[in-house]
Amino acid sequence: MEGINLKKGNPYSLRLSSGATIDFKAMIVASGANSKWLGVPGEATYFNKGVAACATCDGWFFRNKRTIVFGGGDTAMETALFLARICTSVTIVHRRGPGTFRASKIMSERAQLHPKIKILYNSTVKEFTGDGKKLTHVLLQRQAASGVMEEESVGTDGAFVAIGHKPNTDMLLTGAGDAPQIDLDPEGYIKTAAGTHTATSVEGVFAAGDVADRVYRQAITSAGTGAMAAMDAERHMCHLGC
Repeated sequence: MEGINLKKGNPYSLRLSSGATIDFKAMIVASGANSKWLGVPGEATYFNKGVAACATCDGWFFRNKRTIVFGGGDTAMETALFLARICTSVTIVHRRGPGTFRASKIMSERAQLHPKIKILYNSTVKEFTGDGKKLTHVLLQRQAASGVMEEESVGTDGAFVAIGHKPNTDMLLTGAGDAPQIDLDPEGYIKTAAGTHTATSVEGVFAAGDVADRVYRQAITSAGTGAMAAMDAERHMCHLGC
């Protein structure tokens, strides 16, 4: 797929990579959201070999083991608190100082007060290292009180990158300045109407799953909104005269 044209009015058009064009009167956008990554050496090498992004998906592989979480928002706090229930220890690595979490106050306090969670401030990961088969260490870079940058290799069984998600809505951008053809929130998630939960700002276009859901993600609710969007699309088609 190369692009979608929602500006021309219904029927809309979809241009395929083959050059063919398909006109349509209803569409369900269920393109999901991708985890954001740090982009440091070793991250891709040890992905699914100790490096992960979804604690509810992969956390149980690290039961009774040591884990590290990278991030400072609600996603990072939720990840750390979840892992603290099943892991022997959890270390949150935050690139800024104390009191600078982007997470809500209640989530930050829960993480800071948890006896199994340790927080390393003013720290970033420089490299993920291992034996080629699995992750064994993360190389951290930390600013000391003197202002000097120090490096430390920390042993761990699992590392969770929890710095947020990017909804896959690029195909809905068009024209100068990548202006969206559909209403998106500030983070790029598709806005849906409260009445149907799947209808968007464009008539006949519906959204389901992670591309419009920043809260539950990958839960059965994604399948539920998919079914809801299918029913809404079918009603829309019948309204047009199916």
